[in-house]
Amino acid sequence: MNEIKDRDLASRQEARELAQRAYAAAQILRGFSQTDIDRICRNMADKGFAAAEVLAKAASEETGFGKWPDKKIKNEFSTKALWEYIKDMKTVGFLDGEGTVRRIAEPMGVVAGIIPSTNPTSTAMYKAIISLKSRNSIVLSPHPAAAGCILQAAEIMRKAAVEGGAPADAVLCMTIAELPGAHELMSHPKIGVILATGGTGLVKAAYSAGKPAYGVGPGNVPAFIEKTADAEKAVKDIVLSKCFDNGTVCASEQSIITDISLDQAVRKLLIEQKCHFCSPEEIKKLEAVMLRPGRGINPTIVGQPSHKIAQMAGFAVPEDTTMLIVEISGVGAEYPLSVEKLSPVICYYTVDGWEQGCEMCLKIINYGGIGHTMTLHTNDNAIVEKFALEKPVMRVLVNTPSTHGAIGYSTGLAPAMTLGCGTWGGSITADNVTPMHLLNIKRLAYETNPLHPGKNRLTYGGKTKWRYDEQYRYRPAEDDSVKQRPAPPPPKPEKAVPANETYGEGITEARVAEIIGNFRKRK
Repeated sequence: MNEIKDRDLASRQEARELAQRAYAAAQILRGFSQTDIDRICRNMADKGFAAAEVLAKAASEETGFGKWPDKKIKNEFSTKALWEYIKDMKTVGFLDGEGTVRRIAEPMGVVAGIIPSTNPTSTAMYKAIISLKSRNSIVLSPHPAAAGCILQAAEIMRKAAVEGGAPADAVLCMTIAELPGAHELMSHPKIGVILATGGTGLVKAAYSAGKPAYGVGPGNVPAFIEKTADAEKAVKDIVLSKCFDNGTVCASEQSIITDISLDQAVRKLLIEQKCHFCSPEEIKKLEAVMLRPGRGINPTIVGQPSHKIAQMAGFAVPEDTTMLIVEISGVGAEYPLSVEKLSPVICYYTVDGWEQGCEMCLKIINYGGIGHTMTLHTNDNAIVEKFALEKPVMRVLVNTPSTHGAIGYSTGLAPAMTLGCGTWGGSITADNVTPMHLLNIKRLAYETNPLHPGKNRLTYGGKTKWRYDEQYRYRPAEDDSVKQRPAPPPPKPEKAVPANETYGEGITEARVAEIIGNFRKRK
C-alpha cells in the first residue's frame, strides 16, 4: 500500500485506524472488574505525577505559552489530586445495593479527546484517567501547536495503563495533528462520546459531529470586589489567579469590578502587587496588537508575560510586572479588550453599590462568558445568594482565586480540566466533568405496583422501604437525602393538683370536691 503523502488525508486515515483499535480495546475493558480498573488508573496517576515537571517543560518549550512551574502544578493536579478525588468512585457493575430500582454502570465505549494548546499535557492526562476509570478507551486528538508534548503525555499514560493490566490500545494519540483528522475522529462510527476542549469553532464542530459530546465554551470571567470584601485578600487572589500560567486557564479573571468605596484601596494594593495601570494611549496600542481584524484574540499574545505583551504593543513596563490593567467604562464591540484575553491583561471597572456591580457582571458574562464562571469577593452572605441565584454562570465562586476555584483546586468542586457551561453556554452539562459523565447508567427495576396477581417469588432484599418525605416526594427510606419528620413528643402526663391548691380568687381543690358532691346529692 502506497504511503499517503497529503497530511490532511493521512490524518483522516490515522483517525480511522486509531478509532478501530481503540474500539477493540474498549470491548476488553468492558469485562474488567473495579479492582482492575482502579489498579490501572492508580498507576496512570502515579506515573503522570512523576512526569509532571518533564511534561511541563516540554509543553512550555513547544507552545511558548505560560510558565512551566505553573504547568507542573496543573500536571500534578490532573493526576494525583484527580486520583484522590475519584479513587473511591464505583464505576463498574451495580452502583447501589438492595432496592426496587438499582443502577448499573456501563462504559460509553471510545472517547474522542480533543486537547488544546493552552493546557496540553494536564488536559491529556486528565482525560485519559477519567476515561479509563469509567472503562472507556480514548483516542487523543492534539492541537497542532502542542502535538509533541501531548503525544509524550499520551505515551506515558499508555505505558502506565498497560503496566497496570490494560489492553495495549486503551490509550492512543494521533501523531498527524491536522483539523481534518480531528473531524474524522469525532464523526467515526466507533466513537462513543466526544470530550472537547479547545476553541469555539472546534467545540461547535464536536456538537455537530452527530455524537454525544461534552464541550467547553469560552470564559469571560468577572471578579466583583464588593464593599464588605477583604480587599487585600481579594487583590492577592485575583493577581495569583490571573497570572497563573500567564492567564491560559479559561476560568481566570478577565475583569475586576470594584465598589467605589474600595477603589482607592484596591488601586494601591494592585500597584503593590506590581500591576501596571495602562494609559489611554497604551490601551489603544494593546487593542491594536492583541486583537485581529475579526475581533478574535491574536494567538501570539496568548500566555505571554505582561512585559512581553507591552513590548509587542510598543511600550515598556518593568520585567517583573504582573498584570496590565486596562481601565474602561463599558462592555462590547466599542471596548475591544472586554473579551476573554488568555493573558495577564485584565479590565478594570468602578461601580457604586452592588446593584451596579451586578449589572456590570451581567454585561461581561453575556459578552462571551455565559454559562462559565464568575467570582465574588464579599462578606455579605445575602449578596452571595443574590448573585448565585441570578447570574447566568454555572460556577459562582466566593472569596477565592477564580482559576483555582473553578477547577476544584481551592474549592470543593470536582477536580477537572473540562468545565461544563450548561445549555446557556451551549454545553450538555453544567458540571466539572468526572468519570461519572462518561458512564451509561442502566437500571434494574422490580415491580412495585402489580397490575395482575401472581406467584412471582423474586426478592430484591426487602430492606428498602418507601415513604413520602417532608416535601411529599416518594423516596427510599434509606436515602440519605430524605429527612424524616421528627416524631411528635409523647403527651405530657396530667399534672396532679394538690388538695390545697386554689383556683380563681382562692377556692381550694377540697372546696371544689365538696361543691360537686353536694350537687350530686340534690339530684
